[in-house]
Amino acid sequence: MVKSIKFQRRREDLTRGKTSEICKILNKIGALQFGTFKLTSGRVSPYYIDLRIVPSFPDVFKKICDFYVSFIKKEVGVENFDRIAGVPVAGIPFASVIAYNFKKPFLYIRKGVRLHGRQRRIEGVITPGDRVLLVDDLITTGLSLKNAAETVTAEGGVVTNAVVLLDREEGGAEKLAKEGVKLHAMLKISEIAKELNEIGAIDDEQLKIILKQIKKR
Repeated sequence: MVKSIKFQRRREDLTRGKTSEICKILNKIGALQFGTFKLTSGRVSPYYIDLRIVPSFPDVFKKICDFYVSFIKKEVGVENFDRIAGVPVAGIPFASVIAYNFKKPFLYIRKGVRLHGRQRRIEGVITPGDRVLLVDDLITTGLSLKNAAETVTAEGGVVTNAVVLLDREEGGAEKLAKEGVKLHAMLKISEIAKELNEIGAIDDEQLKIILKQIKKR
């Protein structure tokens, strides 16, 4: 019992340490912005997490991809997927590096059907029955990941898991669950906001703005 408690505490300490490190990284590159933003889902948000800029910082990109790899090993299990698919557009660079690290075939999903060539929505080789792990940068309502899962399924693939760095906590996980897809999120926006507030990167009013957006869902 004592060993179990110690292990749990050690795991929680490691999780807090990783959360703190990622928060500092995102703050350093200016990934969090406040204002009025229209998201991919169509929703209007008072803040924006721009993870598309991560690949522009090679050291940061490597570290974030390493976090993905470690997280997937523990939370999904390498034996539980055959291929990795990047969700357009922001998930594609992360997915390609992760697939390379795992030596797994990489696919990426297009936003629309090509009007020439094979006219497919998936680039790469997929065969019926392939278990495909979806990778994206973040999730809001879950619409992009839901569409990606449907696209893979239409090509004969099987999707039961999706991984993101950040969950904005606006109903995305629940939407995927209804489709039979389990969401694995490294961080929740509430965790990031509280950590950034603690280190003085955002003030109390900005913290309230983020937490209020979660309650709007």
